[in-house]
Amino acid sequence: MNELISFELDDCKDSMNKSVAHTENELTKIRAGKASPGMLDGVFVDYYGAATPLAQVSNVNTPDARTIVVQPWEKSLIGAIEKAIIDANLGLNPQNDGIVIRLAVPALTEERRRDLVKKVKEEAERGRVSIRNIRKDANESIKKLKNDGVSEDEIKTGEAEVQKLTDSYIVKVDQLADLKEKDVMTV
Repeated sequence: MNELISFELDDCKDSMNKSVAHTENELTKIRAGKASPGMLDGVFVDYYGAATPLAQVSNVNTPDARTIVVQPWEKSLIGAIEKAIIDANLGLNPQNDGIVIRLAVPALTEERRRDLVKKVKEEAERGRVSIRNIRKDANESIKKLKNDGVSEDEIKTGEAEVQKLTDSYIVKVDQLADLKEKDVMTV
């Protein structure tokens, strides 16, 4: 196979890996009824005038499947952390005892589970669309290699390889979505 086409395929594979990783990251943010420190990843605390991620100003852990405990590194931050969690609109009510903040993760209703499954499917579709866009860009790049003296047969072979990559990465996204769907629907 032509060296230029191999280079394009490597770029394509890297981009698709990043797309799958991003989709996996987005799926972990969808809560499945179990407490997880990742649920608070999008929470930013006002730390001396700068919006700082919660994980950088406190210790976040889960002592059991229904509780998240946030222990600030500075006691003066406890009010700001509590406000940030409320403002993040996660559906969690912080309980402040002056030392730590406890968040009780409520059990999901059947209706809420169905809504979360819809979110999972939307996120998976975004991942698939992203991979298809990468395929389109890779195919365009490979077609442009014709100007650099790459034969049409090599271009067709390169496009076929891109399609194989696309199919395999879409299967990976589907597997992630299926796992998350099962996780959400498990009571």
